[in-house]
Amino acid sequence: MTSPAVIETHELNVFLEGHHILEDINISVTSGEMAGIIGPNGAGKTTLLRLLLGLIRPSAGQVKIFGRPPEMLGGMRDQIGYIPQRPVFDWHFPVSTLDVVLMGMVTSTSLGRPFSRLQREKALHSLEMVGLSDIQDKPFTGLSGGQQQRAFLARAICKEPRLLLLDEPNAGLDLPAQSRFFTLLGKLQQSHNLTVVMVSHDLTLIARYAHKLICINRTMHVHGSPAEVLNSPHLEKAYRCEYEVLFGNRDRG
Repeated sequence: MTSPAVIETHELNVFLEGHHILEDINISVTSGEMAGIIGPNGAGKTTLLRLLLGLIRPSAGQVKIFGRPPEMLGGMRDQIGYIPQRPVFDWHFPVSTLDVVLMGMVTSTSLGRPFSRLQREKALHSLEMVGLSDIQDKPFTGLSGGQQQRAFLARAICKEPRLLLLDEPNAGLDLPAQSRFFTLLGKLQQSHNLTVVMVSHDLTLIARYAHKLICINRTMHVHGSPAEVLNSPHLEKAYRCEYEVLFGNRDRG
């Protein structure tokens, strides 16, 4: 039996400030899948995530999350967890690791109210899932880059979402920290049947964990399993001059 689609787009187009950012994007991500969005700089990957979040609307075409347009999700919006490319955070503000995770419990109706016992329990459970419960009281700014990113992951999952959107969560991390993050994310995805969509520049790493890759550069160039995408001639076309930098001179004979 085919899993239901969590994300569907049809002939999705976006014009911003007179420029055609995305053109005729057709994708489908089913429940429990991990999908990687890849492509060169300026390809429109972050714009696609913003569409899925409902932060911008398409100029033409359709996007549906859980079968609805993002702006009509209502309370279902809490079922989406999000880690932005550069989390908005005052790095000089003295907060603990637990405080950062509790920020994920804030909604438009709860803003300014004290956190309930249940909310604190969920935040603590999220910290436990990412392996940070022993440093919940440690100042967030004193954590390593890898620990901070795991804390942001805990913040994204504390409301027990069905869908997790991540925009280059490994940016700035060294290779061991990147690998640990992907391993942790993969375990959480499987144990909680999360649907995960991640923008990533590391093709080798994302290909090891994702069920499918979606390669875009304004339009969608190739969409399929990691093996299909990485061996597709359309990948070189999408990356153009960046291709040799990423892959070197591959023997294509």
